[in-house]
Formats: sequence, C-alpha cells, structure tokens
Amino acid sequence: MKNISKKIILGLCTATLLFSSCSDELDTTPKVELSLENLLAKDPNAIEGLLSKMYGTFALSGSKGAGSSDITGPDPGETAFLRGIINLQEFTADGMKNRWGDDGLDQLTTTSRWNSNNKFFRYLYDRVYYIVPQSTNIIIALNTVDVPNEEQIVSELRFIRALSYYYMIDCFGKGVIVNESNYGSTTPLPESSRKELFDYVESELLDIEGKISLTNTYGRANKSVVRMTLAKLYLNAEVYTGTQRYTDALTYINKIVTEGNYQLAGSFVSQFSGDNETSTEVIFPLLADAVTSQSFGNTTYIVNGSCSTETMNLNDFGTSDGWTGHRATKAWYGLYGNLGTSPDDRAKLFWTTGHAYEMADYKKWTDGYPAVKFRNTNFSGTSLSTSFSSTDFPMYRLADVYLMYAECVLRGGAGGTASQALDYVNAVRNRSHAGAITSAQLTLDFLLDERARELNLEGHRRTDLIRFGKFTGGAYLWPWKGNAVNGAAIPDTYKVFPIPLTAIQANANLTQNPGY
Repeated sequence: MKNISKKIILGLCTATLLFSSCSDELDTTPKVELSLENLLAKDPNAIEGLLSKMYGTFALSGSKGAGSSDITGPDPGETAFLRGIINLQEFTADGMKNRWGDDGLDQLTTTSRWNSNNKFFRYLYDRVYYIVPQSTNIIIALNTVDVPNEEQIVSELRFIRALSYYYMIDCFGKGVIVNESNYGSTTPLPESSRKELFDYVESELLDIEGKISLTNTYGRANKSVVRMTLAKLYLNAEVYTGTQRYTDALTYINKIVTEGNYQLAGSFVSQFSGDNETSTEVIFPLLADAVTSQSFGNTTYIVNGSCSTETMNLNDFGTSDGWTGHRATKAWYGLYGNLGTSPDDRAKLFWTTGHAYEMADYKKWTDGYPAVKFRNTNFSGTSLSTSFSSTDFPMYRLADVYLMYAECVLRGGAGGTASQALDYVNAVRNRSHAGAITSAQLTLDFLLDERARELNLEGHRRTDLIRFGKFTGGAYLWPWKGNAVNGAAIPDTYKVFPIPLTAIQANANLTQNPGY
C-alpha cells in the first residue's frame, strides 16, 4: 500500500495518547490517560484516527514505530498479530518451517513439546485481549458522544472485536467475553466455552452484517468482510461446535459473490506484490507501508524472513534485508510436481538455486525452498528495495471464496451446485495456467491440496488441516511433524493451543486445555 491516509497516521499518534500497553490480557479496567468522551466531544472527527488505530493493531506491533509494542514481550517486533498468525497457522502446519530456533519457535516448527510458557502462544492471546477491551472502550464512549457516521463506525469496531474473538475460538478454544456489559469489571470474568464464544461472535456478526455498509474505504470492513468472517465461522463450525453449518456458509459466500463486486485478478503474483492495493480480488487487506507504517510483524516478516544473501539477490524481491528464516517444505512445493516443467504460475514462486528439495535439517537454510510468493517489488512499474514492506496482506480474497464454495458443496451444503463448484475451482486454476480439472477429480482431498497451492502462507493452513482431519494423528505426515524428519503422529490435544500460564495466573476462572 503506497499511500496510507494521513488520518491513519494521525490516528496512531492520537491513540498513543489514549491507550497504554495491555500487559495483563484479562484486566479490563479502562486504560486511558485522557477521557475519550471529552476528546470526541471536542473533536468528533478524532474517531477516524481511533478507528484506524484499531485496524492497525492487526499489522503493527505498536503505534510508536517498529520497535514499539502494545503488549508485553522481550522483542516488540515478535508481538504483532499478523506475525502471530503466520507463526501459529503456517509453521505448525505442513508447508512452512522456520530455522531460527528462537525460544518457543522450534516447538511450533516441529509441532512438539507445546506448553503454556511458550511466548508465541501468549503473544496472540495477549493481542486478542488488547484489541477486545480497547475496541469496547471506544464503543462505550460513542454511546454518549455523537460523531459522523456513527452506526458505521460502531459496526466496524464491533467487527474488529469479533474478528479477534474468531481467532480465540480457532486457536485456543475458549476465553472470556469482554463487551459493553462487563467492561471495567474489577472481578475476574468467567470462562466461556468454545460454543459460547462461537454463539457470541455469530450473533455479533449477524447484527453487524445488517448495519455495515456494502462498500468502504480500502483497508476497512464492509459487508463482504463481515460475510467472509461469518462464512469462515460456519465452514469450521463442525470443528468448533460439533454441528455442521455448510449451508449457512454458502449463504454468505453467495452474497459475497453476487453483491461484493470482486473479480479474480489477472495475475496470481500481483496479489502479493508491493502495489497490490489496486487488486480487484482482495476483500480485506492488512495495510503496510515501508515509510509510514513500519513493522517487523506485517508482510515484512514474510518477505524478509524468506530471503537471504546466502543464496539470493535481495533486490529481486525488493528488500534490502534478508533474515534467512523461512522455507517451504516438499509438502507444499511437491504439490506442483516438477517445478521446472510445471505450467502452474504458482510453482514458479519457490527459490531453488542453492537449496535442497528435502529438508533433512530444518535449521539449515539451504534445506527446503524459500517461498517468494510475497515480495516488495511492484507488479507494475519500477520500485526501490526497502527494509520494510509496502505489500498489503490479503487476509480475505475471492479465490478463497471460490474454493470455500466448492468445499461446502462437496460436504453437502445446500445453496450451491456441483457444476458451479467446478467452474469456480477451474477459474482459480486457469488464472495460474494450472489447467482445468474434471468433475471426477474434484474431491475433498483435491481441494485440500488446491487450497495449499493457492493459499499457503496466507494464514489458513493449520485450520484447513484440522477441518479435513489431517492435522493430528499419524495418517498424514509431513517433514518435521512431531519433531521427526519424516514426520510422526501428534496427539489430538494439539488441535488447540495451550492457554498461556500468565492468563491462568491472572484469572482463576480460566482452566487449561486438555493435554497441557
């Protein structure tokens, strides 16, 4: 994203005055140095900056630059929400591994020895419980102050809160519900089950969907963004609640397709380049800018982490810093067949020179192929190499919608057809010159592989593997699963992460997930 609104930058500065760091994720006491009500009464337009601050919490570690953090951690850059999603959704799964060996990161890469002291679990947990009370605080302030476009603003804040809770449902399976009814409580809040969190998020999103606008400024939520979150919630409902909701997922998928006015981009790699703010496909991006919103936790983490001067020319990917960290495994690039002869454009997005196909040692940079799907270079025109990324992260995009449609149809959801499902899958494949498939080839196993070919490194893989029954156990193995070079079985308890010890110590009502 090249031109981030001045309102966003101002918003980060304004919000710095209002919010202090949330070091206790369950302390819902208002953390304000100035009265929000008084600020907004004096300047109602300040709400735009506060809202921008809340959107920024998904990509930035803090509002005072790349070296700051809204939550507590020894390395501020590690604590960003998006960085946590990559760590927990991609490195724990089959397609991506990290070699650094940081305290706790090895356990994610090898899906082994998980415990409640791992700082990377705590970062995401704490980040959710930073976003939730801060969003709630602003919503409460808006109950007493009039600002322009208030219903839309409140809807967006409620969405931001609901999206945070979605990740709590997916990753930890339970937590506490903080909202307008209990915000500022001085007594520990009760634990809510996964089903209770699901029901709360569902009810919030359903209400928001009727109030939020169909279109909005780039980088902010609209009806399609809310509908996509509902569709994701329903797609995974059997995992979260034990009850299938594929028909409900199709309802909102169809609304995105028919009312969202999105189109598949002509080029796959354009969705992950420095000028991807022009995309016709991206439904909800997390914004990045190399100058005005620097972060070690947005796409900078993906681009720089996947590059190294040891084997690559950094300028080819628009970065001046290579961190020598992330590589894909054959569980991802092996899905394309021979990378040298595959017609699939997506098969070309791995750096093979100087690297081995097999990952005999995940800590060795040259074992496995770096994925160069994300880059800082512009798709159109020239660009300069930078230390930080200007590539927006496509949290939701239309190709995912099409693949979700096909999956829901195959799983028996009403509201779709097999012929349309095949057309959608082939539209995704043909865009990358992968070639069309037949209806006989369109199976759930094929779709899981196609989701990897299309969506890996976008924060979906762990959730996908769990939904398809492939994450735990020993039926499906991948390199370094269970801390074994060829993979080993892992227990079903790994379908959720442990509740951080700091959270349990802060609230006696919280209980640990089984197996930890």
